[in-house]
Amino acid sequence: MVAQVPGLLDLSEKLRAGADRILVLGMGGSSLAPLVFGSSFGRRDGFPRLEVLDATEPSSVLAAGEGSSPERTIYVVSSKSGTTLEPNLFFDYFYALAEDELGAKAGERFVVITDPGTPLEEVARSRNAEVIVLADPAIGGRYSALSPFGLVPAALAGVDVSTLLSRAREMAEACRLPNAEENPGAVLGAAMAAFALEGRDKLTFSVGTPVDRFGMWAEQLVAESTGKEGKGILPVEGEPLGPAEVYGEDRFFVRIGGAADSLIPARLAALGEAGHPVATFAIRDAYDLGGEMFRWEFATALAGALLEINPFDQPNVQEAKDRTNQILSGAPAENGGDEPPRNDALGHLLETLRPGDYFAVTAYVPSTPENEERLARIRLPVRDAKRVATTVGFGPRFLHSTGQLHKGGPDNGVFLQVTAESAAPVPIPGRPYGFERVVAAQAAGDLAALRSRGRRALHVHLREGDAGLDSLANDVGAAAGASPELARKERR
Repeated sequence: MVAQVPGLLDLSEKLRAGADRILVLGMGGSSLAPLVFGSSFGRRDGFPRLEVLDATEPSSVLAAGEGSSPERTIYVVSSKSGTTLEPNLFFDYFYALAEDELGAKAGERFVVITDPGTPLEEVARSRNAEVIVLADPAIGGRYSALSPFGLVPAALAGVDVSTLLSRAREMAEACRLPNAEENPGAVLGAAMAAFALEGRDKLTFSVGTPVDRFGMWAEQLVAESTGKEGKGILPVEGEPLGPAEVYGEDRFFVRIGGAADSLIPARLAALGEAGHPVATFAIRDAYDLGGEMFRWEFATALAGALLEINPFDQPNVQEAKDRTNQILSGAPAENGGDEPPRNDALGHLLETLRPGDYFAVTAYVPSTPENEERLARIRLPVRDAKRVATTVGFGPRFLHSTGQLHKGGPDNGVFLQVTAESAAPVPIPGRPYGFERVVAAQAAGDLAALRSRGRRALHVHLREGDAGLDSLANDVGAAAGASPELARKERR
């Protein structure tokens, strides 16, 4: 990648004139690194802002389309395989928008990143995409942050990719040290595996400035790499640190970044004093992402080897994709029968939680800060009352992340799937269905895949919009029997 830096700078100089934003159209490994870079570096002076669309939820697609006109947008379509459903649908939708405004010049607004010889490359050439970047097929998607999938969007947004790669190279050299105790990647990977084998398989991230979204990228890396063959390390992202008494004996805490919140050091110290393992990684500035991304990739690969699984495959991701495609082709969705009344069902679901389990909320709703807060009101009462790890995943993003562990990992997950009514249909050019049908099929396919494995899963469909999520949070809190006041303090 160092040899490609001059080309990346030329590309940025060529495309950024007159552009307000870069919109990455991807999923999983093709979108999460750009999401972290955009959040950590912010908008650079003289460069377009970096945004990511990785949601098929219709209002999210509409909002992305309204962010700026096609003439002032650089669309980056990213997919290693070139067959991933979501990026291809996004390409269809946004190319049609650009074509309506720009006609034959629509392709000039598109950069396409894919492996050589994929169907996406063929479509990109037929649409006269301005730039087609062919990636190294030897690099797996979730290990691709420091490849074109992460670095092309970063360069377009004005990130100094030379410095980012320099920090990565420093870490890579340190991870070659033969003495394991001096090797930062080996130390972390060995700790992850050793604690998991001891039962501390809930790797709990506390992430601060300037890399607040790093945990979202690491979540996919760890979950999809280790969650298979009935084994796995569950990354817990976005769960605020609480007092030691709300945790079971299954946690390994990791702090990455600064401590802008004065409560963080004290809470970490208290967790350590209570016997929980705690690791801390200081961050000088956002360019340390280069080193940290390499460290975590190296460590995760090593942890997988120590757990005796292949950290480079994802055997259970395809099943949910196949079920989604079957439903889109007209096959009936498997819903498992009628659900009992909601409060009764929630109570029954939460009663199944045991020490060492985790509670996963999988939400096919708009990924907004407001909904993150509402979903926190669902997860925290369960953690506090049951002393179990909790996760929140927005669909379909999590299907390419923790979804692998949900199905291929140990049977210790309890799942609450939340879907909601779409505000309006959003047609997809050239397809017999719209995004509202896609997101419904993805949710149904995921639920069917969970239930086919006998996982404990409940589906709740909301028809009241935001009020429905608020009501659900109240119902879950009541069913869990946790203190609402404690949950409010922790969210603060």
